[in-house]
Amino acid sequence: MTESIPAEGSIPAEGFIPAEGSISAEGSIPAEGSIPAEGSIPPEQRVWDLPLRLFHWSLALLVTFSLYTGINGGFTEMDYHMLSGYGILTLVIFRVIWGFIGSTHSRFRSFINLSGLLPYIRQLVNKDQASSTGHNPLGALSIVIMLFVLGTQATSGLFANDDMFMEGPLVHLVGDATSDTLTTVHHFCAKALYGLIGLHLAAIIFHELYKKDRLVLPMISGYKKGLTTPADKPSLIQESVNAATLLAACVGFVYWLVNYV
Repeated sequence: MTESIPAEGSIPAEGFIPAEGSISAEGSIPAEGSIPAEGSIPPEQRVWDLPLRLFHWSLALLVTFSLYTGINGGFTEMDYHMLSGYGILTLVIFRVIWGFIGSTHSRFRSFINLSGLLPYIRQLVNKDQASSTGHNPLGALSIVIMLFVLGTQATSGLFANDDMFMEGPLVHLVGDATSDTLTTVHHFCAKALYGLIGLHLAAIIFHELYKKDRLVLPMISGYKKGLTTPADKPSLIQESVNAATLLAACVGFVYWLVNYV
């Protein structure tokens, strides 16, 4: 007797056994090029918290303004230069402390990894190199250096002088020779910043265009696509309260430092 084949869409009779090797509807293999089921690709993950993003862009603006006013000089410009320097010092202090109490990827312990620096550099030109969820080892090193240089520049500026009319608010605490030395340090740090900023911008262009690793947009939105992260769950209210309290304390400290010491 010839074996009958059920018509398309018909329901097989009870006890019907599919031919060997056939695939049932449930658990079937999707056709090539089909879209995977929801959840197979990691969704957007929160990487950078709001306080860190506000710090980053505020620091960029203040550093740009400080370099501009420092180059142009003039009484009014130098007054603004000193104020922006106080702002930079406040932000650097904030960032250092936030590096211990902030969200997962803001903490220094999550991205400072000297042992991973050389392997990362060896694979740097490899387009298939996995994207880092937070700061990559080379970026982490640049952050530490940038914070150190900015902190040194802002602090030395408190003791600096221009041999004519302008002097830092703490210049009375040191002698003339020490003030002159710290003025030299202040100017050297400004020159070092040009190099660091150039490297920072070059790294962004390299990652964005060559490696197709988006860095700018996540620092605006806080989210990165297609990556899994062990980051703690965000609490915008709690983070905002913590950051606002810390920032107020930093502002108060710098204000006391430049006005009452």
